[in-house]
Amino acid sequence: MDSFGKKLRECREAKKLSQNELAKLIEAHHSIIGKYERDEVKPSIDVVKKMANILDTTVGYLLGESQNSQVLKDPAMMQRLNDIATFQEKDREHILYTLDAMIRDVKTRQAYFNK
Repeated sequence: MDSFGKKLRECREAKKLSQNELAKLIEAHHSIIGKYERDEVKPSIDVVKKMANILDTTVGYLLGESQNSQVLKDPAMMQRLNDIATFQEKDREHILYTLDAMIRDVKTRQAYFNK
């Protein structure tokens, strides 16, 4: 499993931010980002929340609780999942079966056209 520092660096570089730029955005000293990325210092949860928001990822991803940096970041997707969770089990199974089929179709099309 990747460390917090490695995930932070990966996300920062994906956003094309320097350590100094990220430090300014979280209102911290420029040297602290390097310390976070080298896992020399652990940030507070409030700082992790700020960085996750700026880097368009989740706290869970930065902390190693999730493998996907975009998990449930989209509020509209989150609302739909919350709605589905309130349905009866039979309805949820039907929705998920349909969704799985649609996802399979999209992946097949992507694989075919991205050769």
